Formats: sequence, C-alpha cells, structure tokens
Amino acid sequence: MKFYTAVAMAAWAATASMAAAQDATIRAAVQESGTVNWELDTIKHYGLDTENGFTLDVQGMAGGDAAQIAFQGGAVDMIVSDWIWVARQRAAGEDFIFIPYSRAVGGMLVPEGSTAQTLEDMKGKKVGIAGGQLDKSWIILRAYAQQEYGFDLAAETEQVFGAPPLIMNAGTTGEVDGAINFWHFIAKMKAAGMRELISVDTAAAALGLDPATPLLGYVMRGDMLRDHPELVAGMAKASIAAKAKLASDPAAWDRLRDRMRVDDDAQFLALQDGFNAGTPAAGAVDTAAADKMLQLMADLGGTELVGDVTSLPDGLFYTPPAE
Repeated sequence: MKFYTAVAMAAWAATASMAAAQDATIRAAVQESGTVNWELDTIKHYGLDTENGFTLDVQGMAGGDAAQIAFQGGAVDMIVSDWIWVARQRAAGEDFIFIPYSRAVGGMLVPEGSTAQTLEDMKGKKVGIAGGQLDKSWIILRAYAQQEYGFDLAAETEQVFGAPPLIMNAGTTGEVDGAINFWHFIAKMKAAGMRELISVDTAAAALGLDPATPLLGYVMRGDMLRDHPELVAGMAKASIAAKAKLASDPAAWDRLRDRMRVDDDAQFLALQDGFNAGTPAAGAVDTAAADKMLQLMADLGGTELVGDVTSLPDGLFYTPPAE
C-alpha cells in the first residue's frame, strides 16, 4: 500500500512539475518574416527569457491575421499588434493588454531626383501605400495635409495600395511619385536613394500628438497578468534587455543578418538604426496622448478602423510595477 502511495505521490509531483514548466512558457505567434523576430531571436539566443523566469516558445505564422486567430482561439499566449486593435478588442469585451514594443512608424518618401519639397507638392501625383486605406501612417499624413495645407490627400492624389515589397519597388523605380511604407522597408528605400519628404513623427507632432507614443506592442491576456504577473513582467524585462543588447553590441546584429534579408551593408546599417530608433521610452505610456491619437483615428478611419471605441479603455497599457 505504501508502495502505491509513493508511486501516486511521485506521479503527482511529476505532473505538478510539468504543469509548472508549462505555466512558465510564453507561446508567441508572430509573422514569420516580421522584424519582431529579431528581438525574439535575441531573447532566446542570449537566454533573456530564462533569466527573467520563463521560456519563450516562438511559433511562426504566415501573417498577422493568422497570429490573431491563434491568439483569440487560445492556442498561444502572445502576439504582436498595434494598440488601436487592442483598444478595439477591449471595447468589444476582450480582456487583452498591451506591452509597448516599438514606436517605429513610417513616412512619405519620394524618388531620388523628385522636385517635391512638401506634402502639398503631392497634389495630382500617384502615391503608393502599404497597409491599405486604414494604414495609420496614411491617416496621420492625411490629417496633417488637411491642417497644414487645407487639402484632402486622399481626394487630391491617386493611390496605389499593395504589399510592402511591391510599394518599395514602385517607389525605387519611379513608378509612383511618393510612397508610404512600413519602417523597415522605408529603411531599405532610403538606402536605395529615396528621400523622406515628411516623417509620420513630424506630422504627428504638428497635429499635437506625441510621437513618443508606442504603436506596436506585445499583446497578452488580462488573466495572465492577474494569475501570473511575474510572466508578464518577465516578458517586458526581456524585451527591454534585448533592445539594450542590440543597441550596444554589433555582434548581436551580425548573427541576425541572414534573418534580416538585406542586399548590402547600407540596408543592414539602415535597418539597425531604424530598429534602435523605435525603442519606446521607459515608463508608463501617456494615456492622454494615446487617447488624442485614438480620436484622430476614429475621425478619419471610422468604425472600420476602431470599431465601437469612443475613448481609451482603462487597463489597455501594461505598466511594470515599481521596483
């Protein structure tokens, strides 16, 4: 009898140990080609996950939509998205939280040799846009053009929407007169000779928005924060540590070069600079500034972009506890 009790106790202990190990794993679903993989790879390679009390399990997905489906279905614990999407989900009753990851945003670039000097010079021109009509950079630049020059950029230009690589090609070959793209493609476009007409940061500041507001972040569930606050805190710390490593150690970038899919040294260095420049400021997100940005997105993007959100939901942004 004692033998069977001992066996049962050993089995229970093994099961409990496995459960504890599983609880300490954060399953992340991210787009396989996304730049967030540079940070996640750095976390794994240098053991920044185990150093902060968890094991990171990265699952590559074909795209952001697939990652969101996996997350909403409970198959994974974390994805990367923008906080506008998280705010929309919270307004719809989902208990999701946002850990700032990057504030990197785009801008309007023009081909080498273009005579355009301001956004007003884009009237009557063809503009290539990655991300679709509800792209956040496009919305901010539209608002800026209306405020500064009194015209609707959407009404006064011809738009061509496409995937980021297609927009990059259209911009660098002169097929379009201006191009709006995601930050890492913009870095490559600049390295190829294109010139920034205006950055989204500049436009945002002119609109009274805070360019320091992080747009992208790690999205996790509120119940993980309540049940396992140490895991959420650990992920936030690991992210900060990885960014610090990449900002200070060229060797950390050298090992990522193949993943970055660069054509030359100019692209390699431009991508490093762009990634490091997107590091969010330490501390809590300015919720008043974020709410102001949300109102702008609602005004120009409507319910198609923000859903039923009317104001910034409470508890959206994760703030690490004071140490």
